[in-house]
Amino acid sequence: MSNDWPVDPDGEEGSEGMRKFDMRVIADKVDEEEDFPLDRNEFVDEYGDYPIRVNHETIVAMSDIFDYVDEDIDEFETILDMHKAVGDAMRAGNFWKYHPQGKDPEKVPA
Repeated sequence: MSNDWPVDPDGEEGSEGMRKFDMRVIADKVDEEEDFPLDRNEFVDEYGDYPIRVNHETIVAMSDIFDYVDEDIDEFETILDMHKAVGDAMRAGNFWKYHPQGKDPEKVPA
């Protein structure tokens, strides 16, 4: 773990003492009513160095996750669009240990 994080990843500003992980920490950086549509690059410029606890062992910079967001996405229209893109990025970057298996993994709840 890096000691150069702008906040303690397990402190109240980070993952609230390890109570919040990945998508929840990212979603807490936006206001669903005020911030959308949201410019992807501006968001990463502001929060890219922010530590994201992916699981009990792993912390990555938010920009590491956004490196895997589809490069054609410049803006998120809604928070749901952002969640979908970040979820796809976390799967593409192999940040999550759990991956649904089966014929149609998109329909299998995590």
